[in-house]
Amino acid sequence: MLIRLVLVALLVAAAPAHAQTYPAKSIRIVVPFAPGGGADIIARILGQKMTDSWGQQVVVDNRAGASGNIGAEIVAKAAPDGHTLLMASSALAINPSVYRSVPYDPIKDFAPITQPALLPNILVVHSSVPVKTVRDLIALAKSRPGQLAYASAGAGTGTHLAAEMFKLQAGVDMVHVPYKGGGAVISDLLGGQVALTFATLPSVMPYVKAGRLRALAMTTTKRWPGLPTVPTIAESGFPGFEISTWIGLLAPAGTPKDVVGKLHGEVTRILKLPDVRERFDSLGMEPVGDSPEQFARYIRSELAKYAKVVRQSGARVE
Repeated sequence: MLIRLVLVALLVAAAPAHAQTYPAKSIRIVVPFAPGGGADIIARILGQKMTDSWGQQVVVDNRAGASGNIGAEIVAKAAPDGHTLLMASSALAINPSVYRSVPYDPIKDFAPITQPALLPNILVVHSSVPVKTVRDLIALAKSRPGQLAYASAGAGTGTHLAAEMFKLQAGVDMVHVPYKGGGAVISDLLGGQVALTFATLPSVMPYVKAGRLRALAMTTTKRWPGLPTVPTIAESGFPGFEISTWIGLLAPAGTPKDVVGKLHGEVTRILKLPDVRERFDSLGMEPVGDSPEQFARYIRSELAKYAKVVRQSGARVE
């Protein structure tokens, strides 16, 4: 009995030691996408601030491929010591439904830390499309079934599923044109090769303000302060419609809770800095900074939401 009590006491005494010595070496943030996207930008903003604060180098490692699955697998199999992290996106919750299999379990293989940011999605059309509202678009689509072409950043991506959710709720038939990335989508949309897309706000904000693209609605639950006259799709006759691109920071499952707590505290501190807030606002990003528990619940709800959309639309990646 005495030995057992001593062992318990030693374990309790050692519990906070992880956070006291962390980080013991450089930290790698794996971004499972190419440089320049939302996850990459946020990883670099946070990484520089963490480097300055902790005195340990934070390296951003871009491991693009398979819609984020390659990078996610790397982190899922990494040592659970807080020195290898994943800057994931909504793809983490989408991929298990659109792919026949993924090399990780989005719940069991990761320890959520926090959601640094939300990237609102927006429904935009080329300026030549004769519609000004969501209702106008629905009427046009119903008058031309199977003729209006909408672009996405690729089959099974968030922009694809946003459009599929809209098609299901609005009861319209539009043709899907998948691209390899959001940059090509915007290029062809500006050229008029496709009529519309559900894009992340940062990618189209300059063109909306310049009048080259027309914003019809936000896919978020509330209007974006930078575009106060643009309604939400929910306001436009579809209550409950909500789909956004989120960016989340996760560690491998088994990472000590005190290390997760220290990372959470540091990231949420950074998100409150005036220069970071200003940068996020200029990029059309909304800082979040929820707790690990809240983020875990959010991931579960996103998994369920996308599973339903994929099941109803059949939007799978073969």
